[in-house]
Amino acid sequence: MEETVRPAMLSDAVEVAALEAESRELLIDQRGGPQWLAAEPGWSELDVARRSSSPEWHFVVAEIDEVIVGFAAGHLVERICTVERLFVDPGARQVGLGEMMLEAVTVWARAVGASTIESTALPGDRETKNLFERFGMKARMLVVSRNLDDRGADDAS
Repeated sequence: MEETVRPAMLSDAVEVAALEAESRELLIDQRGGPQWLAAEPGWSELDVARRSSSPEWHFVVAEIDEVIVGFAAGHLVERICTVERLFVDPGARQVGLGEMMLEAVTVWARAVGASTIESTALPGDRETKNLFERFGMKARMLVVSRNLDDRGADDAS
């Protein structure tokens, strides 16, 4: 089994968009997932193609035996690189692909002059939080909320 990470090509847009859709489906039942999904529109094949051809974006894909099983997208605004998306198919996790993709985005961010790299993780998503912490990233802000439509019931917890 050969695991690799490489820069995404325009021809990868269909597979990346499909993985983006899969990643969104997995968020539906996660704490904070519905709120994130409402605020962050999904990426179509065209959205992926546009972003991946922009100099402010850097896409990488993870492969196992030349089959794309994950992707990451870094977005540079001023000197901050935000990892907007990082996803590995659940069946391909635990082999280091997330770390490899995060490293590839970090190398790009440094090369284009970023001073900071950041991302987000949903509450309770220990796997993602652990990945970021292994990479030296630390939480600098927590967002707390309360749903006022349901007499205080917190659907984000």
